[in-house]
Amino acid sequence: MQGIRIPPKMTQTSIVRHRVAVMLSKLLTYSLFGIDAKPVEVEVDISPASLPRTTLVGLAEAAVKESIHRIERALVNSGYHRPIDRIVINLSPADLPKEAPSTDLPIAIGMLAASGQVAHDRLGEYAAAGELALDGQVRPIKGALSMALQARHDGRRGLLVPVQNAREAAVVEEIEIIPVGSLAESIGFLSGELPISPAVFRWEDALREFGSYSVDYSDVKGQESAKRAVTVAAAGRHHLLMIGSPGTGKTLLAQRLGTVLPDLSPDESLETTRIWSAVGRLPDTQPLLLTRPFRNPHHTISEAGLVGGGSTPQPGEISLAHNGVLFLDELPEFNRRTLEVMRQPLEDRCVTISRAIGSVTFPASLMLVAAMNPCPCGFRGDPKRNCNCSPMQVDRYMSRISGPLLDRIDIHVEVPPVPFRELSNDKVGTNSQSMRASVIEARERQKHRFKETPGALNGTMSPRQIRTVCKLEADAESLLKAAMEEMGLSARAHDKILRVSRTIADLDQSEAITAVHLSEAIGYRTLDRVYWAG
Repeated sequence: MQGIRIPPKMTQTSIVRHRVAVMLSKLLTYSLFGIDAKPVEVEVDISPASLPRTTLVGLAEAAVKESIHRIERALVNSGYHRPIDRIVINLSPADLPKEAPSTDLPIAIGMLAASGQVAHDRLGEYAAAGELALDGQVRPIKGALSMALQARHDGRRGLLVPVQNAREAAVVEEIEIIPVGSLAESIGFLSGELPISPAVFRWEDALREFGSYSVDYSDVKGQESAKRAVTVAAAGRHHLLMIGSPGTGKTLLAQRLGTVLPDLSPDESLETTRIWSAVGRLPDTQPLLLTRPFRNPHHTISEAGLVGGGSTPQPGEISLAHNGVLFLDELPEFNRRTLEVMRQPLEDRCVTISRAIGSVTFPASLMLVAAMNPCPCGFRGDPKRNCNCSPMQVDRYMSRISGPLLDRIDIHVEVPPVPFRELSNDKVGTNSQSMRASVIEARERQKHRFKETPGALNGTMSPRQIRTVCKLEADAESLLKAAMEEMGLSARAHDKILRVSRTIADLDQSEAITAVHLSEAIGYRTLDRVYWAG
């Protein structure tokens, strides 16, 4: 690649003549705004001046402005000539912030084209994105998948991306993804001197390599009642809260929830991968997320880290868990204000962040799974260990979680200590395969029920849908009325009970919601009375 400097049939004399004729070059690239790739036209104008100077305009942030020195050294170290003239680089549209170094490669190509060192006939067919090293190597970037999607939308023939991002971008069909490892390779391809085969993505190979789980619910000894609650939550996509002493298996139960959920559809996989790609979390060797994401942030996380934020909005943990599971362990240890900002995203399944430069909406359709101890020491109600926490200490501990947030969690389940006889028993309990079969069957019933609202599940039913599909018989109606009066539940909790009872009936393959189904659903709200009613 080091021999590629000047396109074929272009002598030094013809370069000078070409420079006078060209002077201005244009090349398309992309800048991330949130998780979306926005088209950016790189315009490079070179004109004689008494003092050589390079000027970059177009609302470029510091990371882009600093790239000029890096790009100039990359040109020289790759064997090209830095134009000794006045250079004006415009990144259009001028009102769109550009902060990523992915504009390095297109700016360098534009400088070479405008100075006549490379033919520019193919620049209109291809877009380019990549960060340059000082030696001209092309480094990986964030958001290559979103850029490939936008390049296809813009009607480009192809997109030049770093080699490390090629498999990720190749997921997008109907567009050529050209992997380049250096500036010289990029120029060689665009000049027609170096043929580069487009990267190819094979769904079957990726699914075989990245589409399986290494855990199973058979690993969890005992806890059959908790597994039942997990099955109900997964079947209707309900939020789940587990309460129990340390070491009872709450984290193990949460980590395996993805194994009982249906496989990601191609659209879900693509949407989730876009988010991970935009924040640089996608593993280098993995082109696509094919298992449900599981996020487990520490309780010291900030509001911006959880829901997203920044001067240029970036997605947070709730968006990284999109189409997957967000696990909040030691729930009362989280900052209360941080937890409160989750209330709206849990209801709307998206989060909108507004800044001076504009508003960005990130998807946040997830299952929230939370775990907590029953008291500060963790042993309240444990038959083998004494709890020395006073009622005031317990109340203070529980009050760290607000009632409105608790109302948004559909299912509360106690996870008791596992007896030794169950731990030492070789008998395998309920496994992921049997739980998953029940979940998929229940979801098929919901898919048929909500066929006019694609993607809707029991856990996301609107109040109107609840009134339509959750009608109760007389005995079930009386049971619900008594529970509401005794436990002092809110109207939101009332709807949660109906949603969960509908899911339990679906698991039971029943069209009617009986008192048995409703009783189990009410049982998943008893913690309201035990911990918060008084």
